[in-house]
Amino acid sequence: MRVLTEARIPELPSPYFGKVRDCYDLPATAEFPEGRRILISSDRISAFDRILAAIPFKGQVLTQVARFWFDRTADICPNHVIAYPDPNVVIGQHLTILPVEIVVRGYLAGTTGTSILTLYKKGQRQMYGHTLPDGLRDNAALPQAIITPTSKAFDGGHDEPLTAAEIVAQGLLTQAQWDEVSAKALALFARGQTMAAERGLILVDTKYEFGVDAAGNILLADEIHTPDSSRYWLADGYDAALRDGTRPPSFDKDVIRSWVAARCDPYVDDIPEIPAEMIEATSQVYIQAYEAITGTRFVPDLSGATVLERVRGNLAPYFTA
Repeated sequence: MRVLTEARIPELPSPYFGKVRDCYDLPATAEFPEGRRILISSDRISAFDRILAAIPFKGQVLTQVARFWFDRTADICPNHVIAYPDPNVVIGQHLTILPVEIVVRGYLAGTTGTSILTLYKKGQRQMYGHTLPDGLRDNAALPQAIITPTSKAFDGGHDEPLTAAEIVAQGLLTQAQWDEVSAKALALFARGQTMAAERGLILVDTKYEFGVDAAGNILLADEIHTPDSSRYWLADGYDAALRDGTRPPSFDKDVIRSWVAARCDPYVDDIPEIPAEMIEATSQVYIQAYEAITGTRFVPDLSGATVLERVRGNLAPYFTA
């Protein structure tokens, strides 16, 4: 099992360990006066505010899918990417992340309490500063793509729904920043939907993270249009699902989440051991998603005795004394 459960590399400075990524901040240099951040995508899978398992090749899939989209959207919005020294690693420009999460939605979908489908079924028609028409069916296409922004909780709090007017009034973004971010987000989503359709996919919704550099330029950060940040449906079968009122076919990455939830209270109880065949099945789902989205065969990097050894070797030029 070639998995990267964690990437603790003591030779790298200023570590920050997230639920899925292990990050390090490199000091400023003459070439990069704002500093750089090393983002290592592990194979950890997170749900219920905890780590459930490690999925082989998940980190490589997500990094390379994001690379696919970063390369094909840089004309719309510049991004933070400086280099890819390893299949699981991005070297990014250090940015100040904007305190608003930008979610773009093209369909009446979702399952959480604040999703537009949930709110719509409760009778709400005004949400996130938008007014939706009556008569929409579950999972139907919206008249046009909309942005449903939320506050970005950096300290463990809960994200709160926002309108564009509230974002500006609360000083989270200036009017000029909001105008630029919203325009770029909608353009990125339109590009994503067009390219996904060419692959027999429907890009349903996605989230974007933007940051600013020292000069105030807005750049796209984090990831873009990956299976973890976006909802994809398979175009073949969508019309039948819409007619029958069933969930459209998709990349079902939630098998582990559903398996755990059926056997315990994952917020309180110990997580039971997850069967190896379920972990392998989830790995295959990620690989299938990569191949469907990019149109290319997934080639796992099997160099090095372990994934961590390979990553360490590729990051050696960034080691500090």
